Amino acid sequence: MPSFPNGISSEGQKSGGGKLAQGDHKAQQALARRQWILEQRKSLPIASVERRIVDEVRKNETLIIVGETGSGKTTQLPQFLYNAGFCKDGKVIGITQPRRVAAVTVAKRVAEECNVELGQKVGYSIRFEDVTSSSTRIKYMTDGLLLREALLDPYLSRYNVIIVDEAHERTVHTDVLLGLLKNVQFARSRSTIKQHNFDNANANKYVVSDKEDKTQSFSTLRACQGAKLTSLKLIIMSASLDARGFSEYLGGAKAVHIQGRQHPVDILYTYQPEPDYIDATLITIFQIHLEEGPGDILAFLTGQEEIEAVERLVHERGHQLPEGSQQIITVPIYSSLPSEQQMNAFKPVPYGFRKVILATNIAETSVTIPGIKYVIDPGLVKARSYNPVTGMESLIIIPTSKAQALQRSGRAGREGPGKCFRLYPESEFGKLVDSTVPEIKRCNLSNVVLQLKALGVDDIIGFDFMEKPSRMAIVKSLEQLLLLGALTDDYKLSDPIGCQMARLPLDPMYSKALILAGEFKCMEEMLIVVAMLSVESIFYFPREKMEEAKAARKRFSSPEGDHISLVNVYRASAECLEKSREATSKEKTIEKALNKWCRENFINYRSLRHARDVHSQIQGHVQQMGLSLSSCGDDMLQFRRCLTTSFFLNAALKQPDGSYRAMSSSQTVQIHPSSVLFRTRPECIIFNELVRTNQNYVRNLTRVDPLWLPELAPQYYAAEN
Repeated sequence: MPSFPNGISSEGQKSGGGKLAQGDHKAQQALARRQWILEQRKSLPIASVERRIVDEVRKNETLIIVGETGSGKTTQLPQFLYNAGFCKDGKVIGITQPRRVAAVTVAKRVAEECNVELGQKVGYSIRFEDVTSSSTRIKYMTDGLLLREALLDPYLSRYNVIIVDEAHERTVHTDVLLGLLKNVQFARSRSTIKQHNFDNANANKYVVSDKEDKTQSFSTLRACQGAKLTSLKLIIMSASLDARGFSEYLGGAKAVHIQGRQHPVDILYTYQPEPDYIDATLITIFQIHLEEGPGDILAFLTGQEEIEAVERLVHERGHQLPEGSQQIITVPIYSSLPSEQQMNAFKPVPYGFRKVILATNIAETSVTIPGIKYVIDPGLVKARSYNPVTGMESLIIIPTSKAQALQRSGRAGREGPGKCFRLYPESEFGKLVDSTVPEIKRCNLSNVVLQLKALGVDDIIGFDFMEKPSRMAIVKSLEQLLLLGALTDDYKLSDPIGCQMARLPLDPMYSKALILAGEFKCMEEMLIVVAMLSVESIFYFPREKMEEAKAARKRFSSPEGDHISLVNVYRASAECLEKSREATSKEKTIEKALNKWCRENFINYRSLRHARDVHSQIQGHVQQMGLSLSSCGDDMLQFRRCLTTSFFLNAALKQPDGSYRAMSSSQTVQIHPSSVLFRTRPECIIFNELVRTNQNYVRNLTRVDPLWLPELAPQYYAAEN
């Protein structure tokens, strides 16, 4: 994890020109900073075992490194290997992270430690953002991004070493990546042996056949075009002490343990269960602020909406603090927050202020934030849940595991003794499950299956997963991809539809929607919708201004449903930006104008900015694929027909009692109160999300003609239905 010093920004300081004295002062500052960084690096627990670890990597093709958070493994190991010559011949050390924020913060930190400009020797690559160059040798990236690289280069031939960090998180991408890397490593080691017997021309055509591959490799690994293959070093890094599972999966790989740096943490529990954990979090923040000594607070919440609600309430109540008490600054951190805003959590606050970081489980292990002395843990996390029988996926709030609770409390003891306030009774801790269920066992696998098919894996059920998902989940995903036209009748990737869908870094339904939008001449509108659906809530409704917020939303509402309402918001914001750009060229002034427009219209500025970023990135993908950027203008009939053709699996019909029946699962569902169609209740709708709370709600809806279903999706709906 990046161990940023307290009171110093994670950004590198560049020495500037100007007057000689000023230049000297800046040079001295830079020198002092370099010296300080060197001392910090030497003090990390991993520094004392550098030689041993490098030797172990040389001796073992696969190595497991178990190091507690704060041991320095994420920032230091790639530098050790670079210095030991693992990047000769222009090869790269790749380090995967399950989360964007970790890939970005660690890359920035390591670039500063190496005293190089970010994007040169050290860089990062995440979905929709690539800060690397031909000279990059240490590359941090998300695990999903490395999977996408494998589509273009099945042997991952640029890499000499691949480090899979945070493997204990067991995200769906990590699990698929581990299976893929086993195969690639096997194929490359076979290829290295073969190269002694073949001339270069033959070696370049080398393909691993089914019979040769004893590890259930891909049916074929396409030839590595013209590149000389070396064996691949694979390092799995985990903060969890249970390395046995990884070792068994990776053929008895050796495990090396590194001591962490952990100070004692007092754990405090509540006497009774808390009925309202958001209110309990708020009370605990101010209790710590008024009664405890200096130190920043890290509070865990389940998502963006909760974080923003608590942020607003802290600001409101902060004004009522007694005079002379320390001021509070809140900083949010969650996965959909734009990368540069995520960096705010690492910046120091002015003297006399206390920082309160409001975070999702992103802050459990992926990143290390300096200055934390107090942790507030309500004991809950938002997790994906998937029912393969109904084919329905939803986000639900569940209790954390014991492992997560321990990771959270450990955050308070990184720089000195700390305290963790668990907002539940001690008796509840014993009832928590030991570890989190791997994501692959609780999510829709359509995207995974599509990626594997694109990688040439035909036997999905036989693929070497660390923990196999249920057969039913795989079969359901194959069925869904077949209905979407991504697979042929014999379950091969279809050309061009399946190949195009695999190229887009989106949910298969969204990928298909964009491909269809070209035919329906509504690409611009579909791009907007896909971007807006990729972020959390665009509208916000503060309790104290509920009526004003509802009135503001009405200005954008379409009687046809939520998708067109989202298009209206995006177009109106684009108009606001255009007007600002006509008045000034200053980017800051333009952003300020957009922020003001968002506040006036009760639009979530952060979400809108993120949606705009996603929009421009997906537009780039679409243009690269040669799809035309058509628009249906105000003819929303075409757009609604395109939505029906894309999301036909998510259709629901109104029942006599006013509820709805989801056509694909026969489940009874209700329209979510946040939908513009909540009061109108049309006969037939298509939706994008099923939310399970006390009942099944569908949200992000559009009103459609029920006769369109058999017309536009005959492969699924018989005319008589």
